[in-house]
Amino acid sequence: MAQVSVGVSVGVPPPELPVYDQPPIPGEGYVWTPGYWAWSDDDQDYYWVPGTWVLAPQPEYLWTPGYWGAEGSLFIWHLGYWGPHVGFYGGVNYGYGYGGRGYEGGYWEGGRLYYNRSVNNITNTNITNVYNKTVINNVTVNRVSYNGGNGGVSARPTSAEEAATRERHIPVTPVQRQHDQTARTNPELRASQNQGRPPIAATPRPGAFSGAGGGCSLWARSGLAVVPSSRLLI
Repeated sequence: MAQVSVGVSVGVPPPELPVYDQPPIPGEGYVWTPGYWAWSDDDQDYYWVPGTWVLAPQPEYLWTPGYWGAEGSLFIWHLGYWGPHVGFYGGVNYGYGYGGRGYEGGYWEGGRLYYNRSVNNITNTNITNVYNKTVINNVTVNRVSYNGGNGGVSARPTSAEEAATRERHIPVTPVQRQHDQTARTNPELRASQNQGRPPIAATPRPGAFSGAGGGCSLWARSGLAVVPSSRLLI
């Protein structure tokens, strides 16, 4: 099953998640996929894969982000996947609708994806299938990027999240894979060079590593709620 698949194991924890602006959605049918720290064996270093908008591979499918999980002295990467429901992603607060449990950024209905303006940057006036729902965060807000171990998020999958692992999944798409590979080859995205503050933290589309949404932001995370007018990360 996709949720229990692992891509790599590392002996050092990933850096904290950076705070960044979400670029405007490029069009209808796109789903936000949050940024994450990946590992390069060649460089023996973590590198930041910018958050980006990705076209859903098929209607009614949502993205379950990958996550790092501590197992003993190792940190294991659990692969993300597309599926009918959002599964367990370690309880990691990736922001913009991915607060640790499920997804508050939108839902499918009748073959159309409805977007929550409160957690998404919806400035495209051509998209009318939108709504506003303030997302309340009742847990301690932090930027920890892994589950378990010393200092990690202490979350375990719910029965619904476990059920999601048994559904039909679609793995990362070719454009997502290329997005990751492009990030891997950019020295500025390596943790050893950017000290956890990647200069390109989010992109409007996969592989678009310049222009709007390309830099880190000083926006703060809120421990209470996402404010619609400012789209704070929770």
